[in-house]
Amino acid sequence: MVVAVPARATAPAGMPPRTGAWVVVPTYNERATLPALVARLLNALPAAPAADLRILVVDDNSPDGTGALADELAAADERLAVLHRTAKTGLGDAYAAGFAVALDAGARRIIQMDADGSHDPAAIPALLAALDAGADLAVGSRYVAGGATPDWPLRRRILSRGGCAYARLVLGLEIRDLTGGFKAWRPDTLEAALAEPLTVQGYGFQIELTERAVRGGARVTEVPIAFRDRTQGESKMGAAIVREAIVRVPQLRLAARTAGTRTADGGRGTNAPALSPSPVNRSAGAR
Repeated sequence: MVVAVPARATAPAGMPPRTGAWVVVPTYNERATLPALVARLLNALPAAPAADLRILVVDDNSPDGTGALADELAAADERLAVLHRTAKTGLGDAYAAGFAVALDAGARRIIQMDADGSHDPAAIPALLAALDAGADLAVGSRYVAGGATPDWPLRRRILSRGGCAYARLVLGLEIRDLTGGFKAWRPDTLEAALAEPLTVQGYGFQIELTERAVRGGARVTEVPIAFRDRTQGESKMGAAIVREAIVRVPQLRLAARTAGTRTADGGRGTNAPALSPSPVNRSAGAR
């Protein structure tokens, strides 16, 4: 199925009024990684009928032909849909466009993940199980017990852990992996987090969206994942994206204070029903 719609999209024609899990995957020059990812996704959830599983590729007019390849894959399996955007306007925008399609279609659960092979589709059942257990947002976490970055060089580990620690300190949150992009959402939680336009377009938007969810009272569970470095294609992470995140994190804290919704209990919103013993419920043995 091919969906040619603007950034704020509506559900494709003929889509069932209520569907199950949607997996939203933004792409830009991911032709080398997309076929394997789609195959792994379909193998990870083989029992799901077409009405209960939708993989939505959001392609930002990739010069390498990723969008055309996605169309070919979609023609072979009705569970795959493609959202074509005319330009690359940031990761946050791409995700927001895909989320809009899923929400308008009535998705009951929405998973977000990268297309580069770093996120293992085999972890999706654990993320969905966390939602079934009462979480509003399940975060695939590298930094709780059982999580790992097995093939990362030391410099990248320091940068990633340091970035998460910086965001936690400034925002007053307990979530260990604030910069990760492998998550499962309840639709009402995601819709509330997207009620206002995103202000960060690079990878820092992951921090912004999670911070909004917590500030709005979401119950968050961190699920351990192994995050592997890409083996094909090129990383989209650049110095400008890192700088944007560093600058925007204090502004997010200021906005939260201005809104008057932050409490002194570690970042939980005023209406949050905490999961014992804290608003962040980690898996057994999490440190």
